[in-house]
Amino acid sequence: MQQADLANGNRAVSAAVIGNVLEWYDFAVYAFVAGIIAKKFFPQTDEVTALLSAFLAYGLGFVARPLGGIVIGRLGDTQGRKAALMLTIFMMAVGTVMIGVMPTYAAIGIAAPLLLVFARLMQGFSAGGEWGGSTTFIVEWAPKGRRGWYGSFQQTSVVAGLLLGSGVAALFNTVLTQGQMSDWGWRVPFLLGGILGPVGLYMRRTITETPAYKSAVRATSDTTRERGLGLSARAFGFTIVWTVCFYVLLNYMPTYTQKYLQLSPSAALWANTIGLCVLLLCIPFMGRLSDRLGRKPLLIACCVAFVILPYPVFNYLLSGIGYGELVAVQILFAVLISMFSGPGPAAIAEIFPTRSRSTWMTSGYALAVALFGGFAPFISVWLIDRFQSPTAHVWYLVAAAVVSLLVILSLRETAHEDLR
Repeated sequence: MQQADLANGNRAVSAAVIGNVLEWYDFAVYAFVAGIIAKKFFPQTDEVTALLSAFLAYGLGFVARPLGGIVIGRLGDTQGRKAALMLTIFMMAVGTVMIGVMPTYAAIGIAAPLLLVFARLMQGFSAGGEWGGSTTFIVEWAPKGRRGWYGSFQQTSVVAGLLLGSGVAALFNTVLTQGQMSDWGWRVPFLLGGILGPVGLYMRRTITETPAYKSAVRATSDTTRERGLGLSARAFGFTIVWTVCFYVLLNYMPTYTQKYLQLSPSAALWANTIGLCVLLLCIPFMGRLSDRLGRKPLLIACCVAFVILPYPVFNYLLSGIGYGELVAVQILFAVLISMFSGPGPAAIAEIFPTRSRSTWMTSGYALAVALFGGFAPFISVWLIDRFQSPTAHVWYLVAAAVVSLLVILSLRETAHEDLR
């Protein structure tokens, strides 16, 4: 890559990363106030049913992700990466503002959860295209031998968005009383996301297309299409452990620690925020390490860890530990997840040829997230309630790790190859 291209690439990637932070803040903030949303938008038959309903609405946002992945991914392959990224951040901002301003169940009855689901579907459609679009964009701008490093910043920006959402929720739970938070404070994080959306939209207007996209052959033969389906299936299996660990051990953890460790909302959110900070710092390191060692050693080590560790670690959490020990566990989970999230964006992008990367990668990834990640909090709550055990959800983590491990073992090492 020439010096001018490198400078343009750095500017383009910076704009994409900052926009991605704002996009994922908008999408994730729902999970951090799920307990309040359960009370505001659903009938209060009992606590478990209301919480299941709130996380079901959260999961429905992921149902739209495969459709968004296909439509926006195709847009990225035919009209350019920039057009796709502009559309995703606009739709996310609109869906987020809707949640922040809509009336509750007490005011408009059944229309409230219906509107909530519609807003989540809009956010999910946007997120379905955002992850693959931004991953494709960033990895294609990366210099040779540094795709792991560059790609890691895509995932870093996702975590930064989650961290921003967790931090904002923790801050408001700290400075506001529970009554104030329940009455109106829960709306503020959503409204902030709506304000930040235009900032990301403006920044993405300034980016240019990747050199790889400009030179790619756009025509796709039937043979390539069939091959694309097979590669997309690999991306699907690759993603399962990634998304399950992410949404169980990050998004669901504040709710879990409040209920089973008897923490206050602010304490649970601050512990989660510390874990996210560690994850944020570790991801680029793991991405750069994968440029040297290869992607597969780190990916395999992560999967093996999540086969072995979840059950004993959650038993330890429930043994009456203190807050410091909880933070240490959150940090452990963060380091393990970074071993996948660091090399993950480059590794999954390297599975696909440039001319169809956005469509097929986004489709496989988004479908896996919809089926296994979006409903992870719901499945966790259901498993715990069904088996009357606060450790029942760990077997979901273990099963996901086994499936992805088998897929990763079948992939070739691509860290030192050129993009196709």
